[in-house]
Amino acid sequence: MRRRDFIILLGGTAVACPPVTLALAQQAKMYRVGILSILQRSSETLFRGAMRDLGYVEGKNVVYDARYSGSADRLAETAAELVRAKPDVIVTAGGPASVAAKAATSTIPIVLWGAGDPVGTGLVVNVSHPGGNITGVTELSTELTAKRLQLFKDLVPRLKRVAVIWNLEDLAMSLRFQEAEAAAPRLGLSIMRLPVHDIVDFDAVFTALKRDPPDGVFVVSDRITAQREPALIELLRAQRIPSAFEFPPSARAGGLISYGPSIEELAPRAAAFVDRILKGAKPGDLPLEAPVRWHLIVNRRTATAIGVEIPASILARAEEVIE
Repeated sequence: MRRRDFIILLGGTAVACPPVTLALAQQAKMYRVGILSILQRSSETLFRGAMRDLGYVEGKNVVYDARYSGSADRLAETAAELVRAKPDVIVTAGGPASVAAKAATSTIPIVLWGAGDPVGTGLVVNVSHPGGNITGVTELSTELTAKRLQLFKDLVPRLKRVAVIWNLEDLAMSLRFQEAEAAAPRLGLSIMRLPVHDIVDFDAVFTALKRDPPDGVFVVSDRITAQREPALIELLRAQRIPSAFEFPPSARAGGLISYGPSIEELAPRAAAFVDRILKGAKPGDLPLEAPVRWHLIVNRRTATAIGVEIPASILARAEEVIE
């Protein structure tokens, strides 16, 4: 090939390349965001909406790979399946899903979307500098347990014996129960233990509540208890037993009182963590975040139905009163 021909060929190549390179540069990277949970959260649409607000449009530059195990027994298998799909980041809804994801991968970034006690359950070593591949938002539910019992006692001063319902298979829930048991003597309360392992155990719980009614019931909220919550609230109302829950939807659904963060409000913050990680941040360098607001909600309709008079001090502090 003559030198002149080579120069012409090289020049032609140089002219032809820029459009191809430009097209590749303009083509957005398609991120794969995994979501792991036992059941689908109704607030998942809020998370996806928050991602959209950050510039992640489904089908354009992000695809969601949501996996729901249906039961705690299948979480490990479901987590392994999700890891094999090689997402860029995994968002975990709840403590058990977070534990399963951590066991399945030490390299794919994991963003917690609500985990009651990430240190106590061994998810991270420190909330300020989690290390490893995990970060996200926590509910701080364990630390709030004593406060919840105190508010319950303030609302219903006659409380002496309180039944606590919790999922014994979930370490985070057991830590909350232990906190309740430790706080009870200071409040002049004794604890009636009503642990559950699965949905079917609620039949025995309902029988126990009818046979030996406590002065009140405190529910440690998780996926298992949430599935039987409507039936539980109906029973407690019929038995005229006061009830305390951890999160706002429970009081709005007929529970007497709830105190805690809104899982819905945590969705945009989980999305912000995902955004930072997709842009190159290391999860282990990102401090975990706690809720900034706790909501005290009282259901006056339920109080009237079961014969509880709400003290003025509680009404003054309540953010929301269900009429």
